[in-house]
Amino acid sequence: MSLATLIATHGYWILAFGCMLEGETVLLLAAFAAHRGYLDPATVVAIAVAATFASNQFFFWLGRRHGTAFLARWPALASRSVEIRRLIERHASVAAVAVRFAYGARVAGPILIGASSMPPLRFAVLNALSAIAWALLVGTAGWVFGEAALAILGHLAHVEGWLLGILIAALVAWRLLRRHSAKA
Repeated sequence: MSLATLIATHGYWILAFGCMLEGETVLLLAAFAAHRGYLDPATVVAIAVAATFASNQFFFWLGRRHGTAFLARWPALASRSVEIRRLIERHASVAAVAVRFAYGARVAGPILIGASSMPPLRFAVLNALSAIAWALLVGTAGWVFGEAALAILGHLAHVEGWLLGILIAALVAWRLLRRHSAKA
């Protein structure tokens, strides 16, 4: 099975699943794959918007229903909650948008906002707007990376699989290092 077939077969569902969590890395890679012609760019953005919107809505409602109990059970999320709660108290609309872009707040943020007094419709509208902005910004960054890689490396189709593997490994290592340094 070729790299192109593998990405075309599994790329969209991996993108959807990845965007439901901390999806920047997955969206960057999907946009890069779209630049290479393996995925459709509009579909990549649409899936990223839908998946990240649905994920935040789920966590908002989880927070609305079980916010305090959920945070008591997961101390790692609760440790981030003090800063996010302050932001929610002062600037609820900004918080609803900012949690999408704040590293480590993609899960805790919507839970905390759900546990706040923010009306569900207001959150849904802000969530939709931030999902669109996030998908376009991160997707564009992945596309630009594809342009830069093409300009620097030229048409290296014969080693493309290796280069993509190295890129994935580097991005995963970077994310793990960031996560580890955030815990330290």
